[in-house]
Amino acid sequence: MVKVLVLFYSTYGHIFEMAKEVVNGAKEIEGAEVTLKRVPETLPHEVLEKMGALQAQEAFSNIPIATPNELKDYDVVIFGTPTRFGNMSGQMKSFIDALGQLWVHNSLVGKVASVFCSSNTQHGGQESTILTSIPPLLHLGFIYVGLPYSCTTQTGLDEIKGGSPYGASTIAGAKGERLPSEQEREMARYQGKHATSIGKRLCMQ
Repeated sequence: MVKVLVLFYSTYGHIFEMAKEVVNGAKEIEGAEVTLKRVPETLPHEVLEKMGALQAQEAFSNIPIATPNELKDYDVVIFGTPTRFGNMSGQMKSFIDALGQLWVHNSLVGKVASVFCSSNTQHGGQESTILTSIPPLLHLGFIYVGLPYSCTTQTGLDEIKGGSPYGASTIAGAKGERLPSEQEREMARYQGKHATSIGKRLCMQ
């Protein structure tokens, strides 16, 4: 058995949609036990209301909130975050910054990590968001797994879409009007399956 955590932060629901696809892909691996959780919101209620995010977040308000200490219980952790100026969101960063005790005890060494993300525009920092997420994961001892070119969906030129060798991604649109396309969802499923398959192989050693 391989235990997988898909851990996300989403403001308007785009990353939540991708996270569900990552879960579906991970579940394709026999023996995978897959859990979907979110990191705590750090913005005040009144700020979220002004941003128009409260209604969108109701769609995933039933998803349990993770605690930092529980990450040690999983073999694979797949992180999902929107882009914030080319980096992960502050909410996800705060969660990762709280993993100090697990770092001290080497509790995450040898586990598999992977990252998927979203941005408003095609060149809105998707690749840099994933790339800047990798160093803290390596510091924690994770083995990083991306989205290899065996996922040929990322090479097509038939539509404007996210996705890179670093991980799956989606373009939300300047006003958040665009939901993940079927090709972006396919890449998310592939990433979930791929990271889980590697985690399973490591568990068998």
